[in-house]
Order: sequence, then structure tokens, then C-alpha cells
Amino acid sequence: MKLMKRQVAVLGIALTAMLGLAACGDDEENGADTPSPGGSSAPAAAEVSGTINGAGASSQASAMEAWIAGFTEANPDATVNYDPAGSGAGREQFTSGAVQFAGSDAYLKDDEVTAAQETCGGDFIEFPAYISPIAVAYNLPGVDSLKLSPSVIARIFDAKITKWNDPAIAALNEGVTLPDLDITAVHRSDESGTTSNFTDYLAKAASADWPYEAGGEWPTQTGEGAAQTQGVAAALRAGEGTIGYLDASQAGELGIAAVQVGDEFVEYSPEAAAAVVDAATVVSGRPQYSYAIDLPRDTTASGVYPIVLVSYLLACTQYDSADQADTVKAFLSYVISEDGQAAAAENAGSAPISDAQREQAQAAIDAISAA
Repeated sequence: MKLMKRQVAVLGIALTAMLGLAACGDDEENGADTPSPGGSSAPAAAEVSGTINGAGASSQASAMEAWIAGFTEANPDATVNYDPAGSGAGREQFTSGAVQFAGSDAYLKDDEVTAAQETCGGDFIEFPAYISPIAVAYNLPGVDSLKLSPSVIARIFDAKITKWNDPAIAALNEGVTLPDLDITAVHRSDESGTTSNFTDYLAKAASADWPYEAGGEWPTQTGEGAAQTQGVAAALRAGEGTIGYLDASQAGELGIAAVQVGDEFVEYSPEAAAAVVDAATVVSGRPQYSYAIDLPRDTTASGVYPIVLVSYLLACTQYDSADQADTVKAFLSYVISEDGQAAAAENAGSAPISDAQREQAQAAIDAISAA
């Protein structure tokens, strides 16, 4: 295997059990069992040691903090580093062998699949580990609620609607006083899985008003660009009249639009996000341990929120070092466990993966070994 052909300094999240996240603190105060990599009620597994580095989706940052804290509390001799540099950067570092695992808000493209198989010296694993709504967030003082249709969202982000009191917005928001204020639409300036998911929604749910293909790079020259999830959040907070898309866990005090689905307007929630994932179809023609899915963005089903980010974790099935193989295997097992998913939900507001998704992911994780 060609992993770690070059040494990199992962300068992002480097969290150990010393991080006092509330989820861990609550367990100690209530006398709960220490989370184990195997699952919510599994007995404590043998501790692992070693250092593994990961990089990728910034949307996973808050969840990754909780996962690393819970895992290293149970495995104090293990170190897990994660650099939330963005999905594109994570996939590039993984397929080039610079990191042992990666997070990505989009599944690997065909050329990336080939590169991953070459780097891993065989197969790789790819499974949904983090499910979260993408919020259409806005900064509009005095407007506490906002309803938007797919068509209106598409026209806003394509600069076809440029004023907040535009008749198309007003028609969806009877009784709401909308200001005569310019709209500043904020998008990701870096390649991003969040952008890939958002443009996929626009292309499928508002095809008549969004003439661009889905992809990780923003397709127009309009609006304001900002790097990474944190950059979009900062840009939205910096000016009145802004609107953007970002992982819902990072929206904070910003206003969040309810999105029209069929005849109703659906507010984002973990439950509504999980509903659209359950209705997804598995991508055909993928390698054995790839569990990539396509989401029904244009659904009209009641209670379903279609602007969802499904973030994947990537790893090899073989590692040169037994310590690395054991640590990757144990860490990913903790991530998908009931404890790990609950920790992510508490810290990041994500939706836990289903039991069926957990079983699929565990089958892939169990294939990890030392070469």
C-alpha cells in the first residue's frame, strides 16, 4: 500500500480525551458506561493505540469533535487528528495517501475511485456517517420567519431576484413585512460537498429556474463567495440582507427559511432530514464497500426536508501498520455506533444513521486489516 508516502502535518482538529465536551461530562455525572467503539450497549473493547490523521468536510467539524473526544476517552493511548479543510481537500489527501481517513460531503467520482483503489492497494470503504440538513439561512432583522419555494431559492442564487420585497417572495410570505433591501447571496468559494448537495437540490427541484449542473464548485459569477462552512456563516452574520446555504449545525442565531415541499413548507430538523435519506437509492456500479446514495431532491412527500447533506467517511481496507489498521477500525466503529451517533446529534444537531445503514457500514469497517 502507498499510504503515507509523504508526511503531512494535520493542523486542524487534534482532540484527545482532555476535551471536556458536555456529552462526555454528562456520562460521568450520571454514572453511565464509558462509550465503547462497538456500540451503545456493547462491553468495553480492547484499547487501541497509535495515531491516525484525517481531513475533509468542514460540515463534520462539530461531530468530529464529539467523535474524537468519546473515542479517545475510551482509548487514551490513541490520537485522532482531523483537519476540516473541505471535502475536495479531504478527497485529494485521501486519494494521494496523505491521510488515513477522510470526510466528504459527496461520494467519490469515477477518477477518484480509481485513485483511491491504487493508493489503498486494493479496496476502500465509503459510507454515510453524518446526516444533516443544509439550512437556507438569512440575516434579515425583523423577519423572524421566511418561506421560500425551490423556484424562488434558485432565482435568488442566480441573481434573478435581487430585492427582499420582490413580489415572488412576498407572495409566499403573506403578513410578513419584507424590507426594500438588496439581497446578497453567499456561496462557497472553495470546492465543497455542501455546494454539490445544494446545487443538486436546485437542479432537481427547480430545473426550470436553475440552468446549471450539480457540482462541488459554484457555477456562477454572481453573489459573494466565502471559504468553508465557517466562512459562509461569518459572511452571513457580517451584513444585513444576506442569504446563504450551510450545514444547519453552524447556523446559530441566523434566520432559517422553511422550504416548500409539495403543498407545505417544511422546516429543517434531523427527523425531516433522515426521512429523505431513507427514501434514497443506492448508486449502482460502485466497489464492494461503497454505500453511496442518490437523494430524491424533488420529493413532494409530507414532512420530508430535501436539502440534506449526507457526509461520508472514507478509509482503506488495508494499512501497512497494524496500529493504524486497528485504530481506524475502532474509531470508525465508534463513529457509527449508537453512542457515536448520539454524541454527534448532541454536539452538531445531526440525524443518526439508521440501523440498516449502520449494519452496512460495519460490514465495510470489519474488512479493514493490516496488509
